[in-house]
Amino acid sequence: MTIKIIDRKTLYSGYLTIESVKVRLPDGTEILREVESHGEAVTVLPYDPMRRCALTASLFRAPVFAVSGRETLEEPCAGMIDQGEDAATAVRREAQEELGVVLSELEFIGRIYSTPGVSTERVSLYLAPYSLADRTGAGGGAPGEQETITVNERSLASLSEDLDAARLDNALLLQLVMALRLRHPELFR
Repeated sequence: MTIKIIDRKTLYSGYLTIESVKVRLPDGTEILREVESHGEAVTVLPYDPMRRCALTASLFRAPVFAVSGRETLEEPCAGMIDQGEDAATAVRREAQEELGVVLSELEFIGRIYSTPGVSTERVSLYLAPYSLADRTGAGGGAPGEQETITVNERSLASLSEDLDAARLDNALLLQLVMALRLRHPELFR
């Protein structure tokens, strides 16, 4: 016997969808799980190899505030893939909106499930070199989305120190800083 979905009900449908899914396991046991879906996402860590810095975003995240009282969270540029877009187009659009940077070259790192115990979201991860000339706008987020993003230009040394000291508490930022160190160690010497 294989795993089989035997029932599913939509509990909520809005910006995201929450379903109740009843699953029969190979031994015949039936379990009930809630599944959140909201689409595919992208994230990127733009880095300047000449000046050895990277762009990150700090912004309000309601779930983080609700459990910790923290008003901002530092993270890489990230967003949803719009209908009809591919991941590369979406990540370039998000970088322009959130960070005010135009990205040409993209280095694909991988595509991961962000929270597989509860969500169907998969995130395509990228690294992208940039230069001062590529900083064409102020960033801050898309008009009308109330993102109120603060753009940070952080030295790679400080990001690396925060990684080593376990101070990076956004999973995507942690993964991208690790990927940058692994793929481009010369930037951290």
